[in-house]
Amino acid sequence: MTSESQNGTDALQDHTLQGSALNVALTVNDIDRSLRWYTDVLGFTIDQRHEREGTMVAVSLKAGTVRMLLGRDDGKKGWDRVKGQGMSIQITTPQNIDELAQRIKNAGATLATEPETAPWGARLFRLKDPDGFLLVISSER
Repeated sequence: MTSESQNGTDALQDHTLQGSALNVALTVNDIDRSLRWYTDVLGFTIDQRHEREGTMVAVSLKAGTVRMLLGRDDGKKGWDRVKGQGMSIQITTPQNIDELAQRIKNAGATLATEPETAPWGARLFRLKDPDGFLLVISSER
């Protein structure tokens, strides 16, 4: 008998990550364009600007308890590299998903998918930021 089966979930919890938040950092091509998109279209607010020698190199954003860092791409890995491929960022909100999607469209964004109800009951829609990062905006379950 393993210690896990002897102690139930207590043994499992002793060896698992106990995260309390997940923050996202994105490297973007045009930090000013991305900053405008995240604030004007999605409604994030600026938490802190990070400057080096008078130039903004990153900006910390927040939306409720969600935190995001946008960092300026320095081009060292090439300007034509694809960003955000194979991943998505999900933001869960208590707000009305249909109303939020309409507000975002009214602000000039194009949705990748219109609001829909997922098989697990959450209402959600998808959109891409200016660098191609896929965001999923979802209702709480």
